[in-house]
Amino acid sequence: MTNKSTLTGQPAKLNTLIDYQANSVVSRTIIDKTAGTVTLFAFDIQQGLSEHTAPYDALIYIIEGEAEVTISGKPIRLRMGELIIMPANEPHLLSAITKFKMFLAMIRS
Repeated sequence: MTNKSTLTGQPAKLNTLIDYQANSVVSRTIIDKTAGTVTLFAFDIQQGLSEHTAPYDALIYIIEGEAEVTISGKPIRLRMGELIIMPANEPHLLSAITKFKMFLAMIRS
């Protein structure tokens, strides 16, 4: 797997930067700065993140597969190539409809 230093100034394919693990949610931080973070996730089928809130807006982009994102009780199905913004302080959760990979960008300011 490519490390952060080899990603700087080099092209990379998002779907190859993280792998699935059976019965797990895998994450990989790509950027972690005061202003925000960029993290990749790989969710095995029937895996997810329980309901929580975040103090900042977060953008998720589905790299492959399908997920259900629930924001303030409203379920939204996302497929490969789609994105959504989860607003700050709104409860949200994610669950895998199929195996899926996502890109998460959280901006702190």
